[in-house]
Amino acid sequence: MTGLRLAFGFLTILPVTSSAEAPTASSRAWFPFVGLALGALLVGLDALLRLGLPAIVVGALLLAAMLIVTRALHTEGFLDCCDGLFGAYTPEARLKILRDTHVGAFAVIGGAALLTLKWGLLASLPDDVRIGLLLVFPCLSRMGMLLTMSMFPYARRSGLGTTLQEGASRWQVMVGLATGAVAGALFLGPGGFILFGIAIVAAFGTGRWISGLLAGMTGDAYGAVNEVAEVAILVSGIALASALAGLFEAPFW
Repeated sequence: MTGLRLAFGFLTILPVTSSAEAPTASSRAWFPFVGLALGALLVGLDALLRLGLPAIVVGALLLAAMLIVTRALHTEGFLDCCDGLFGAYTPEARLKILRDTHVGAFAVIGGAALLTLKWGLLASLPDDVRIGLLLVFPCLSRMGMLLTMSMFPYARRSGLGTTLQEGASRWQVMVGLATGAVAGALFLGPGGFILFGIAIVAAFGTGRWISGLLAGMTGDAYGAVNEVAEVAILVSGIALASALAGLFEAPFW
């Protein structure tokens, strides 16, 4: 299960890999499963925090926990993309900015908007779908990230993202899609299939837009896809839960 171990080592702070080990194409098939494990962590933490804290504080702590456990990997990619995509006018210049370690105004503004929005969403989860959404949204967003890895070319000749492309095959995508579909159906019922589709649309739309600006994808771009997909899934899940209360009836509750 080397691929699973590498996926956990890359996407989380768990010390299961060495610094010399890089994620491989086989590990990306497990990205949605790692997301499901992150969701399970959020569910447990949420149950504990809600015993004595108001929802707004719980939302902030859940967000902080996700940033810590993932090393803010995807959020950092989103911030870099804000600077790179909005701070230049050619693919070459945008890619150069993405390499820059400095933080610009676009990253600050985009990061503040992203974190504020996610904080509000996590604090506003309806009780009847709270567990299901916490479990599923990190899984589906990482499934969307996996899709963009297979659908769009990589923009650089070298970089961490290139290791995720070498030896890539369709089975990895199929495993990721199956994980997302099963998780959505089990934990959110029929509504999970709607969120499954929303995750795909959000990831594809974001990936296509970024790929058009950069002439391909980068590691930072994959992180941005994940962040946008997370927000899209949470927003849609909350909205659908209010409009279609009977749709989210999972077998487990």
